[in-house]
Amino acid sequence: MENKKYIAFLRGINVGGHKKVPMADLKKMMTSFGLENVKTLLNSGNVVFSAPATTEKKLEEKMSVALEKTFGFPVPVLIRTSTDFQELLKSNPFKKIEVHKDLRLYITFLKNRIENSPIKTPWSSEDKSFQILNFTGVEIISVLNVSEKRTIEAMKLLENTFGKDLTTRNWNTVLKIGKLL
Repeated sequence: MENKKYIAFLRGINVGGHKKVPMADLKKMMTSFGLENVKTLLNSGNVVFSAPATTEKKLEEKMSVALEKTFGFPVPVLIRTSTDFQELLKSNPFKKIEVHKDLRLYITFLKNRIENSPIKTPWSSEDKSFQILNFTGVEIISVLNVSEKRTIEAMKLLENTFGKDLTTRNWNTVLKIGKLL
């Protein structure tokens, strides 16, 4: 069976000194259960790897079990294929946004597809500091002005609207992950 490239996003690790997962240990754990070409990026749980072709759900379950067994606490995992990830990169969802020092560009990855968006996009908070530009069913494309609203407030809004089975990455991080593929 031919190997396929995937990206794993681990949710909620290494935040504020809690749920510590050293990247070297993570890489070792993933390699030990048969994943190949394992590369990590940053301390926030971004992993690129190769594995025999399977469903993202099976990989998520296998990794979640292994992570809890290895590190002693549950770690939600979201998987994307490199093909889907590269399509996101090609779409360049922020091409029309004028970036400045206080603007953050975010991609929120959903664990499960949501067919009907709970909000109409584009959407803006009352103060226009947080905007959801697009909802694809599996990703939320958003922009935040951190001079007006804290990231944690925007992420709480996303959780309250779309549920907790999601994780968010800065667009710059997404671009760096793309270079690992």
